[in-house]
Amino acid sequence: MFVQNLFDAGAPFYDRVVGWGFLGSGVMYRKMAERRAGVKAGIKLLDSAAGTGLMAEAAIQLGVLPADLVCLDPSPGMLAEAKKKLSVQTVVAPADAIPLPDRTFDFVTMGYALRHVASLEGTFAEYARVLKPGGRVLILEITKPRNRFGAFWFRLWFRNLYPFLTRVFTGSRDAQKMMRYYWETMDAVVPPESILAALGTVGFTDVRRHVVGSIFSEYTATKP
Repeated sequence: MFVQNLFDAGAPFYDRVVGWGFLGSGVMYRKMAERRAGVKAGIKLLDSAAGTGLMAEAAIQLGVLPADLVCLDPSPGMLAEAKKKLSVQTVVAPADAIPLPDRTFDFVTMGYALRHVASLEGTFAEYARVLKPGGRVLILEITKPRNRFGAFWFRLWFRNLYPFLTRVFTGSRDAQKMMRYYWETMDAVVPPESILAALGTVGFTDVRRHVVGSIFSEYTATKP
């Protein structure tokens, strides 16, 4: 409930904060990653942990019809912001307990939220359940740099400067708290090897990781 309240309160500021925090590259990068993974017109897509709908917005730009897209998130506040921009179905639920039928979707996407789930295997098992045979999953996540120089700047920006500037530019304590929590989860993010292993454990095949700029990881896999 703490996390849900945190994101509900910070939801009105989320798009703006993420926009300047990543130099306006958010939707553009998501669109590129989704295109690489195979998101295209004619598919039915579940955007898990959809937040304000940034992954869904990118999918629509790639030709996915809003009627074929479902945004799922445990935060009603985040989904309310998504509904202001997109005419899509929304479902309030966590990624590891999806209240939707088996074999419904051709694609499941998840953008920068894997570090919030309680169980990797539980979440991935749900993804496999709601995917049709041959369906694919795309998970975007931030990975901590392993070299000292990169780790220093990563920590300086996301732990210190980003939350501080969020408060300055929004005037919102709620938005600042949300970005502090954002850092705490990034600092404790699961290693890539564990994510890849968990996808394989629940039965996904063709499990891969594509890295952009040393910190942006794109995980893809296919349901047999």
